[in-house]
Amino acid sequence: MNPKNERAELAADQAVGIGNLLTTLLARGDGLDQPTLTFDTEVDGHPAWQALTLAELGERVAARAATLHSLGIKPRDPVAVFVSSAADQVLSYLALTRLGAIPALVNGKVPAESAAEYIKRLRAVGVITDAAHRATLDGRDFRTPLLPDVSELGASDPATAPKPYRHHGNEPVVITHSSGTTGLPKAVAHSHHSLFASIRHRLSLPKAQGLSRMLGALPSAHAATVIAVNLALANRVELALVSDQSGTTVLDAIESWQPHSVLGFAATWSELAGEDLAARSLDSVSVWWNTGDCAHEAHVRKLIAVGSRASAGANGRTNRPGSYFVDGLGSTEMGHSQFFITHTPETNRYGRCIGKPHAFTDAAIFDLDGEKLGPGQVGELAIAAPTLALGYWNDSVTTYRTRRDGYFLTGDLVFRDEAGYFYHVDRAVDAVNLGNGRRLFTALSEERILAACPEIRECTVVAVEADGTVTSSVLLVLDEQADPQADRSAEVLAALEPHVAETVDRVIVVDPALIPLGPTGKVRKVLLRSRFLAGELLGTDAATVAA
Repeated sequence: MNPKNERAELAADQAVGIGNLLTTLLARGDGLDQPTLTFDTEVDGHPAWQALTLAELGERVAARAATLHSLGIKPRDPVAVFVSSAADQVLSYLALTRLGAIPALVNGKVPAESAAEYIKRLRAVGVITDAAHRATLDGRDFRTPLLPDVSELGASDPATAPKPYRHHGNEPVVITHSSGTTGLPKAVAHSHHSLFASIRHRLSLPKAQGLSRMLGALPSAHAATVIAVNLALANRVELALVSDQSGTTVLDAIESWQPHSVLGFAATWSELAGEDLAARSLDSVSVWWNTGDCAHEAHVRKLIAVGSRASAGANGRTNRPGSYFVDGLGSTEMGHSQFFITHTPETNRYGRCIGKPHAFTDAAIFDLDGEKLGPGQVGELAIAAPTLALGYWNDSVTTYRTRRDGYFLTGDLVFRDEAGYFYHVDRAVDAVNLGNGRRLFTALSEERILAACPEIRECTVVAVEADGTVTSSVLLVLDEQADPQADRSAEVLAALEPHVAETVDRVIVVDPALIPLGPTGKVRKVLLRSRFLAGELLGTDAATVAA
């Protein structure tokens, strides 16, 4: 096997995609004893933290496919997967796509009531659950048969599995869902080629630094994990997947498994930045890869200060202290991050800069009338790319509402500068028009507060409008060593634009447990707004400072 030639061959093979990469590699017959995926839990008798070879992974997937086939699961059948562990999510996805069924991966942290309604709207033919999630669904109306417990699916003889389904590029192959921060998560259908498009692009490029040994600290039901699994398989590299993305869990995994790169979301970087990273053994990490929401400068700077990276200079290739942080902006619907920018200890382009578009991305900025905007003008980000999802499952109304002139309307507010760099300022649903050409961008305000106030670990700005008046609250989560009783209102207001500072009526130090989060760790600002409009306060008298 020539790895260089194989990468080029896979990139050129239009039959290959998200639904059949594993079976394609197995059919090639090369590298069957090479390590592939490592899980943090025991699964089907295979120990935790012990890599499955390509052949072993194929056997585990075939065994599950055989069981599901015996249960009557057929090609094009949507099947919900509502489990806790990364192992069960990934193996179930691979087994169902081997059959040509359509796995609908459900984040294990989705509340039971929402999960039941979401599953009901899928109109799936069955639900794969573990014991914990089976109990949460008990007695709820989700109108879908429960399949045997996920722990029983790997018991069949792999040899009895039917031959792999023949996928086609534009067919739906997996369903993942949005973060659910504004309501019920939206089911997003991805095609055989859409989630593979970014991988196909990367296979045509030199293998990136840090790609040889990856740690996936991503929600295992997310499209980003599906991409990560296939990226690792296509490049014949090792990928370890953790089922919990909390800061302590991820740091423990880094120390014990020693990855060269770590893939995660902004919520995980925030938790890592709140830890004493100097006390941890993180030298193996050369690259932090972010997807989803762009990361905050305050968190990025703490991460790139640790680890080590290879660098080419006058004296050749050397290893330097400090790591890379690859940032961007993506979403479930976009199918992959559409932008990229690389930070090192020596770079200084922040301010929510998400970089420049990937080569496969056509990025435009629209005003409310659908006209394209030029440099320096804030508008809604619109994307045309081969990575885009097919649309929303069983919801053509929302699908077509978010499409315009061949573009997907992302709901993100951005602008670009004269040099072609894009900057993310807010989600459209969270920004507020203050009149006279002034606008309040909550995400940009959070960025400025975090950059200016080193004792603040995380910050949430929530703006509400009532009776024609806009007021905003600044919710602070502090570093452990910071004094929670100190008055930080002056430094917080000084970090904001004057027209934004004028709207702030309170600066509150809060227990992070009081901030409502979606299953992927995003703050549910829509819920906070409704609470504030109802008169609910999160801070105590001692911790609340009127600005």
